[in-house]
Amino acid sequence: MEHLIAMAPQGGGSANLISTLIMFGAIFLIFYFMIIRPQQKRAKQREKMLSNMQKGDKVVTSGGLHGTIAGLDEKTVLLQVGDNIKMKFEKSAIASVISSKEGS
Repeated sequence: MEHLIAMAPQGGGSANLISTLIMFGAIFLIFYFMIIRPQQKRAKQREKMLSNMQKGDKVVTSGGLHGTIAGLDEKTVLLQVGDNIKMKFEKSAIASVISSKEGS
């Protein structure tokens, strides 16, 4: 009888382990669908936006500067911000494309 009482908590311990693993799995799934997946989706959209930029597109930089793309390189963008004023930026500095040459 004493042996049965001593063995009872061990069975409860494995049930606690399984429920703990299920809880960690559920938390991981919540993090994946609420944080990781949307972030990956935004990164893909940004990469697509940067790769589809063309000369003549109107853009805004991450610093808030508005300009029109006057030239494109592999990693840089030449923006015309005024009459005869052109500035070179990294492509990663482009925050958004306001209007596209194709859409206008």
